[in-house]
Amino acid sequence: MYTIFWWLRQSLLTLAACLFLTFGIHVLISAYRLKDPYSFIMAFFASNLMILISAALILGFVIRMVRVYRALKADV
Repeated sequence: MYTIFWWLRQSLLTLAACLFLTFGIHVLISAYRLKDPYSFIMAFFASNLMILISAALILGFVIRMVRVYRALKADV
């Protein structure tokens, strides 16, 4: 039912979400170096949105993989 390609796809999606999470953290750190208040606010909220969405995706992918792993382990 769940082939190696499913696991590979889930792993790649989790890795992509981790990359976006690290990019969001990098943008957040860079936002504090800005001098213009408007640019700071825009970069701050953009980075927080990236971090929030990436963290939610990572959590969803990991929970899905754990559920499938437990279901496959129970079937054996």
